[in-house]
Amino acid sequence: MKISLLGTAYPFRGGLAAYNERLIKEFLNEGHEAKIETFTLQYPSFLFPGKTQMADWEAPTDIEIQQSVNSVNPLNWIKIGRKIKKDRPDILIIKYWLPFMAPCFGTIARIAKSNKHTKVIAILDNIIPHEPRIGDRQFSKYFVGAIDAFVAMSQSVLDDLTLFDRKKPIALNPHPLFDNFGSSVPKQEATQYLKLDSNKKYLLFFGLIRDYKGLDWLIEAFQKIQNKPELNLLIAGEFYSNPEPYLKQIEESGLKDKIILHQKFIPDPEVKYYFSVADLVVQPYKTATQSGVTQIAYHFEKPMVVTNVGGLAEIIPDGRVGFVVDTKPQAIAEAIDAFYDKNLQEPFHSSILAEKEKYSWSGMTKTILDLYHQL
Repeated sequence: MKISLLGTAYPFRGGLAAYNERLIKEFLNEGHEAKIETFTLQYPSFLFPGKTQMADWEAPTDIEIQQSVNSVNPLNWIKIGRKIKKDRPDILIIKYWLPFMAPCFGTIARIAKSNKHTKVIAILDNIIPHEPRIGDRQFSKYFVGAIDAFVAMSQSVLDDLTLFDRKKPIALNPHPLFDNFGSSVPKQEATQYLKLDSNKKYLLFFGLIRDYKGLDWLIEAFQKIQNKPELNLLIAGEFYSNPEPYLKQIEESGLKDKIILHQKFIPDPEVKYYFSVADLVVQPYKTATQSGVTQIAYHFEKPMVVTNVGGLAEIIPDGRVGFVVDTKPQAIAEAIDAFYDKNLQEPFHSSILAEKEKYSWSGMTKTILDLYHQL
């Protein structure tokens, strides 16, 4: 089949780009013709909270990526819609994560499918964002109206979608494994690369730091952990929220020498080092739908502690591959204590090996193709 994907990809960085590139590679591996239409402008700089939107590593050489889309220029939307309409892909896939993109994506989709051949399938990260703004629901309604079928990556997103549409085909398919960051390396090598002490143990908080991700809860929980002088908290990610409250909390915790902050966006080639040093990945989120961090942890076969919000509990069997806990620092601390006190690393690892088999990219491509054949 002929497949186009509209969304983030190289030279832009981040989980969305990694996801889209990996999905297109899977379609290519299966023998389809597939490419990505990505942005010339993704966000205006005044709307982007980080330091840069751009990757600082080499472009992928095994997929076709065309930079063509300007997210804020309606004339560009018409141009790209007509381009895709003329190209006549069988499927146009749109990865949707933010209502800001709805006017752009919704307009392009409407024009593209007017050829009466192309079917538009959206993969939904969110339909209602974690950090809502005025106009979000109206924008998402406009986007949903342009789509023929949907893939929700968690039950909570599927439930949110029913607020906008109950008639079009919908499938639930969890986020596949992020297996595009390479393989684990020995802990000694990873600690040397990251300039850490190989004799210490490490909890890992990984990813862009936003208030809804609950880093403040984790720092508070870390203060409550008992009798583990060798345990450190490694925080790896760029602040997309005001860093000052977190830095003050670390300063006042009395554990500044045990809380290691790598305050930067972690480039794709470095991800393996952070997960290779970790004993346990902690996601203390206050709200969530699903998380790419979970699927990176699965790939690197790392146990997890997650809070019972959104879709996180759907893919972390409690007591088998990690813990699902209440949204309280005390509950997070108790789970971390239990992991070490009961020596659960090996039993959890054995369960992870079996559980991770559920989250294949071929499963996602099959879901998309099955939806297409319903249309």
